[in-house]
Formats: sequence, C-alpha cells, structure tokens
Amino acid sequence: MKGVTLAVSVSFVLCFCGVAPAQLTKLTIGNNTLSAAGLPAWMAKESGIFRKNGLEVQIVYFRGGTITTMALIARETPISQVSGPPMVSAALKGADAVMIAGGNVVAEYWLISRPDIKTAEQLKGGSVAIATFGGLSDGMARIALQKLGLNPVKDITLVQIGTIPERLSALDTGKVQAAMLNAPDNFRAQKRGLYKLMGVRLPYQGIGVGTTRAFIRENPDVARRYIRSQVEAVHRLKTDREAGTRVLAKYLALQDKEILQKAMGLMTRYFPQNSIQPWKG
Repeated sequence: MKGVTLAVSVSFVLCFCGVAPAQLTKLTIGNNTLSAAGLPAWMAKESGIFRKNGLEVQIVYFRGGTITTMALIARETPISQVSGPPMVSAALKGADAVMIAGGNVVAEYWLISRPDIKTAEQLKGGSVAIATFGGLSDGMARIALQKLGLNPVKDITLVQIGTIPERLSALDTGKVQAAMLNAPDNFRAQKRGLYKLMGVRLPYQGIGVGTTRAFIRENPDVARRYIRSQVEAVHRLKTDREAGTRVLAKYLALQDKEILQKAMGLMTRYFPQNSIQPWKG
C-alpha cells in the first residue's frame, strides 16, 4: 500500500532497552482475525513475552477490521491487531488512527467456491462472503473478482459475514456461493473438497499493530513495551516453529498437522524480522 508509513519516531523506535516494571500494566487489545495472521499477539501472550515486558494483555475479538478500527478510534481499545485498509481509510477521513508495527506485510487470500462452481461464469450472479465492507477481505475480494473478469458491483453480491470461520460456515451451508479465506482456513476448505477459484497475493498491510497518536502521547512507555513484545514474538515464531504451531492449534482449535504446518510455513515468511521498518507495497 503506497504511501503508508509507520507512525513511530526514531527516538520512540530505538528506546527498546530497560527493565520491565514489577507491576504489570493491564491492557485490553482488539483483534479482528481468527487466522494465522493473529500469531504475534497470541505468541506474545502464551509464551510470556507480554508479561516479561510488563504487560498483562487481554485480547478482545471484533468481527472485521472496520469494527476493530472504530473501537480503536473510540478508545474502547488502546491498541489493536488490525488490518491496514480500514486504518488508512479512517486516517484519510481525519481520524486519529496510526499503524506502529507491520505484522504480516503480505496479504494472501483465496476465493473459495462450492465444489459445483469452478468458473467465473458459474459464480456470476452469486454471493461472496467477506468480513466487513472496507476491510481487507473486501478489498481482496474485489481484486480476485476483477481478475476473473467479474464486476464486483454488478456481477456479484458481496455479503458481510464476519470472521473467517463464519465465512467458511456460510459456504458450507450454501448461504453464499464463495468466500474469501486466508490461512489456515483456505487449506482446510480445499482439503474438504471446496474449490479454489482464484488466489490473490500482494505486498499489502495485513494484520499489524494499530493505535492512536493520543495513546502514544499519553502512554509512550506502554506503546514501546507493546512494540518490543511484537518484535520478540515475531522472532520467536521464526526461530521456534514448533511453539508457533502449538499456539496456532490452540487459538484456532485446529489439530490437522498438515494444515498447521502449511499455515506456519506461509505466515512466518510474511512476517518481516523487523516489524517497525517501512515496507514495500
């Protein structure tokens, strides 16, 4: 996403040293994903990285990036694991919304259809499940449909369904004809016989760390400690894939080792080692 930069000053970034305070700072963060993209926050919580950095973190889930961003701007959550598009959209409208760490900076989604729909012509006139309008899955769905030669406004009905498991359920029950899914649910859907109509992979701000300038100004130390935790969690994911696989299995209630390994292999490549540098895209 061109022109998007991390809202972190040099002094803010470099001040990573120090000892975690004895008393933990309680922090409720928002999260809009139930996919492998959520791994950094889950790893930081499960491995004790948050606590090592003086944070006691509770994760609250929202149904899509747009709702997560709205909660962030309303200061219902001070920090969120949130996708880039709704944050950028909010900032362009004048809202106090900034990304302070990259998370996964390559977005990959598959347009998965029911087994009887294998062409664009067969999908035409049908419906596609996304999370929320204006979110990452919405944008990726429009790109996928255009690549298939379909007009996402005239030829298809985009339906706001919510989380990825909810989209997969809507596809299974026939409520929609296709859905935008990412890892590991795209692999899970394919293994169950659903059809991959189109894959879209772009240098794009997926799930990263978002907050407000007001929170950074009022709580600079907490913001620093959260970024430190994010960086340490990504490093742990890259160097201890077994631990990451256990965390992913727990949070997604998934025991299929083949799918877990595929998802881990994919996502660890998409998390940059340095989450606080500007990225291409």
